[in-house]
Amino acid sequence: MQLKTILNRVEPFKSFVYGKAHWVEGTGRPALEVKLHARKNGRAVCSGCGRPGPGYDRLPQRRFEFVPLWGMAVYFVYALRRVDCPACGVTAEHVPWAVGKSHLTTSYRWFLARWAKHLSWEEVACLFHTSWRNVFESVKHAVFWGVLHQDLGQIKAIGVDEIQWQRGQRYLTLVYQIEDGMKRLLWVAQERTEDSLRRFFQTLSDEARQSIRFVCSDMWQPYLNVIAEQLQHAVHVLDRFHIMKKMNEAIDEVRRSEARRLEEDGYEPILKHSRWCLLKRPENRTEKETVKLLELLQYNLQSVRSHLLREDFQRFWEYTSPGWAVKFLDEWCTRTMRSKIEPMKKVAASLREHRDLILNWFRAKGEVSAGSVEGLNNKAKLTIRKAYGFRTYEAIEIALYHNLGAFPEPEFTHRFW
Repeated sequence: MQLKTILNRVEPFKSFVYGKAHWVEGTGRPALEVKLHARKNGRAVCSGCGRPGPGYDRLPQRRFEFVPLWGMAVYFVYALRRVDCPACGVTAEHVPWAVGKSHLTTSYRWFLARWAKHLSWEEVACLFHTSWRNVFESVKHAVFWGVLHQDLGQIKAIGVDEIQWQRGQRYLTLVYQIEDGMKRLLWVAQERTEDSLRRFFQTLSDEARQSIRFVCSDMWQPYLNVIAEQLQHAVHVLDRFHIMKKMNEAIDEVRRSEARRLEEDGYEPILKHSRWCLLKRPENRTEKETVKLLELLQYNLQSVRSHLLREDFQRFWEYTSPGWAVKFLDEWCTRTMRSKIEPMKKVAASLREHRDLILNWFRAKGEVSAGSVEGLNNKAKLTIRKAYGFRTYEAIEIALYHNLGAFPEPEFTHRFW
C-alpha cells in the first residue's frame, strides 16, 4: 500500500491531491516530505473572507508538519497561491490542513493537544521531537476552538472556589459546573475579587443565568456579594465541607498555641503528635491515634474541648428539618461563645452571620455538594504541579481549561490516537 493511499484515507482534502513522497536526508531522524497540488481548474479560497477568487501568483514552498507515521516525521510541502480578492485585496489562500501562518497542520495540533492531557507539555515535546512552544500553541488552539463551540445553554448547579497558584497569596477564582453527568471548569480568573467572579456572569446569556438553580461556595465575602447580586433566584449553599474545614483550622490553631504555652510553662508535652487524632473523624483514625485521643480526653485542655465541640456539631448534619436544625445551630453557637476559646468563637460568630445560607444545605436536599468542587480543585492543583513552573497566567489558564473544561472537539476522518 502506498503512502498516498494511506493519506487519502486518513486525511483527504477537497480540491487538493497528494503528489510524490520522498525521503529527507540530513535531518537527524527519518523524515518524509509529501507534496500537495491544487486540482486543475480549482479556484483558490481567500483566507480573509473565505470566498473563492482569481489567482494572482504563488508564494515560495512551505513545509507543514503532519502527525508522525511509524516514528517518522512527515511534512506536507505546498506553494500557496495568492488570491486577488475583490473584498480583501491580495491575500494568501486558505488551505484546509493548516490555519494562518502556522507551520503545524491542524491534525498535528490536535494530536499534540490530546497527548498534553496525559503528559506534561515538556514531555510531549520531547516524545514527539518538537518544541515546548509548539505544544503550547497546539493546546491553545484546542482551548480556543472548544470555548467557541461549547454549550452553555443550560447550567443547573455551579460551584465557586479559589486555589493558590503562586507564592505571595496569589489566587485563582474558579467556577465549576457540578451537576450529575456534567462536571467541568467554566471560568478561570486572576485573584479572588468581586470583579473576578462578576466577569463570569457577564459571559453568560440571560437564559443560562436563569437556569442556575443551585450555587455552592465558601464564606469568602466577595463571592457572597456577587452571588447575592447575580443569582437572587438560586439556592446558595454553604457546604458542610467548608464549614468543617473552618472548624478544623480553628482546632489546629488552638492546639498549636496551647502546645507552645504548655512548653513555656514547663509542663509535659502531652499535645505532641496529637494533630491528627484531634482532626480526623472516628472512622479514619488509626489505632495509635485512638489511644492518643483517649489519653488526651483525661485532661481539661482547650484543644480537647474544641475537638468535642466539633464532634458535637456533626449532629447538625443529621437533621432533616430546617426548623430543628436552626434550633441546634443557635444552641451550639451559644455554648461555643461561652467557651472562651477564641478561634472557636470566631467560627461560631461566622456561622451566626451566615445562618440562612448554611440552612440552605437542607433546602437543597443534597442536590449540590462541595465534594465535587474539591475533587475538581485537586485536579486543578495537579495540573499546576505538572506545569513545571509556568510563570505566566496565560499558560496556567490554558492548561486548566484544557484539562478540566470538557471541551468538544471537531469531527475528523481519522483520529490519530
